[in-house]
Amino acid sequence: MTRIVVDPPTLLHLVDGGDPVGPGHRLVAPQALRSQALALLFGAVGRGELTEAEARARHEAMTAVRVRLLGDRVSRWTAWGIARDHGVDLAVAEYLAVTRLQADVFVSVDDAARSRAEGIVPVGGLDLLR
Repeated sequence: MTRIVVDPPTLLHLVDGGDPVGPGHRLVAPQALRSQALALLFGAVGRGELTEAEARARHEAMTAVRVRLLGDRVSRWTAWGIARDHGVDLAVAEYLAVTRLQADVFVSVDDAARSRAEGIVPVGGLDLLR
């Protein structure tokens, strides 16, 4: 089984009909994943990219995606060290900390997120989700 950390844009990609997660994989992420994904949906509604009904449907779909959410003190303090040592935002560092401690690879649809993670944790493309 491969444990894969996904970030909010990737979770939304999955619910928007993106790549399905293969049966041999388990998704993990920080506890903030769903709240941060909801914030992305809220922003999309505010910009007129989605209706509230569409955002609600995606919210319902994302809550059905099986993800192990972590928020223990070791993960948070590891995130602190990654943020300090690599100059990344603490929210970003949480995903990298969970990858370092509990997963095999970090996967994101966001090129910038993958770039920030390079050299800190193993990074993979969406093909790893299959």
